[in-house]
Amino acid sequence: MADFEERRSLLGDQDQDPDQDQGSSTGGPAAGRPGRPLPAICDPSRLLHRVVILIFMCFLGFGSYFCYDNPASLQTQVIQDLNLNTAKFMQLYAWYSWPNVVLCFFGGFLLDRVFGIRLGTVLFSLFVCVGQVIFATGALVDRFWLMQVGRFIFGIGGESLAVAQNTYAVNWFKGKELNLVFGLQLSMARLGSTVNMNIMGWVYSRVSAVVGHPGYTTLGISLMIAAVTCLFSLICALVLGFLDKRAERILHKEQGKTGEVIKLTDVKDFPFTLWLIFIICVCYYVAIFPFIGLGQVFFIEKFNFSPAEARAVNSIVYIISAPASPILGFMVDKTGRNVIWVMIAVSTTLCAHMMLAFTFWNPWIAMCLLGVSYSLLACALWPMVAFVVPEHQLGTAYGFMQSIQNLGLALIAMAAGAILDTRGYLFLEVFFCVCICIALMAVVMLYFVDYMRGGHLNCPAAGRARLQEEATTDAEYSLHCGGVVAWQSLITEKLCLLLLSCVQRHDVMEK
Repeated sequence: MADFEERRSLLGDQDQDPDQDQGSSTGGPAAGRPGRPLPAICDPSRLLHRVVILIFMCFLGFGSYFCYDNPASLQTQVIQDLNLNTAKFMQLYAWYSWPNVVLCFFGGFLLDRVFGIRLGTVLFSLFVCVGQVIFATGALVDRFWLMQVGRFIFGIGGESLAVAQNTYAVNWFKGKELNLVFGLQLSMARLGSTVNMNIMGWVYSRVSAVVGHPGYTTLGISLMIAAVTCLFSLICALVLGFLDKRAERILHKEQGKTGEVIKLTDVKDFPFTLWLIFIICVCYYVAIFPFIGLGQVFFIEKFNFSPAEARAVNSIVYIISAPASPILGFMVDKTGRNVIWVMIAVSTTLCAHMMLAFTFWNPWIAMCLLGVSYSLLACALWPMVAFVVPEHQLGTAYGFMQSIQNLGLALIAMAAGAILDTRGYLFLEVFFCVCICIALMAVVMLYFVDYMRGGHLNCPAAGRARLQEEATTDAEYSLHCGGVVAWQSLITEKLCLLLLSCVQRHDVMEK
């Protein structure tokens, strides 16, 4: 019965029981008039209402992604106004990653077992909002340690809020709409990063004109204005919680859960191919996000760009990934060959970094290549985890992957800042190229290891569908065989009991 109700709520089944409709307080007839259906925009089982839910879902993470790269969009201003070196500046990114080394394992558990999806989403949104306010306050009073505390609190909410956002998506759009919904959420996240990169410099200049001079006061006010986006996301979390609670009351559906099962003991059972995927993930992403965090000054110094031009070219990776991610994801789904696509993405990224390091070609070319390859790798790499571990270990595998990714980002962010302070941008780009080369070697090794084990990771889409069909058939056959064996055992047991009964009756008759 619960499954039927959930299916009805998710797929928009309109064949509701009139008695239930009339009996519900808010989901029943408008203004208490029996027999009057709800308007489509107010009916949780209708598509129009779910479109409204989708809008709030997309904006749920907008503030988090907008404020995550505030330091990158104001790199010059933060370093100058607070009198920092690059190593200290990059600690703002490291402090965001540190809590997620642990929380990636427990975010889903907290949503499922402790807070619930509605309260958990509000709490994580509150962490993001409070963290950004503390971060801005630290700049306003020129206390860098307070800014670090703010980024730490901001990080506690940021990654877990993304888990909550995905849980809402699965709860409301389970089925054929889900891939589109995930694509739209990713596009909105990238839109938040892009808007931040291109508008925060203008906000700083406007505030500076009002205050009368640049400085940490101007920086703090600018970051406080950015916190408005986090407040907006918190409002979206409250509205989503209200609408989800209302839908639960009307449609009698259960509150959404992440479905993640985290068991640290599963780590010892991870196959060698999964560890290679972890290496690729860490070594690739540490050459992307820290570079974007430091990219603005790089384009100003090497290519003589204006600050506005530097912010624009630095944000092109996010601009491209917004529309490209769903398109490339569809392409990978249709073609398969995930390892080959990952190899192409890593190789293209290496070419882009080498162009930026050793040539003076227009950086738009390299950054566009970087944007396409970044989107392609995300579409091809992350799904491979599901191909190499059983379903009951997926939560642990993805949690561990995100955990070591955040650990790598925290360490490399500090290392990149130190390298830039002591050696300059050329050595920093060489360092990123080395990281990408390690990722490329891991991809090549993954290709050969997978080839020797049957090539399941790199098989075409048709071959993968055939393998899944065979696996399903084998599972059904095993279930059937198990049922036959159980039935035979039951018959044998009944025959034995019947025989024993006959023997006992014969003994009684002889007596």
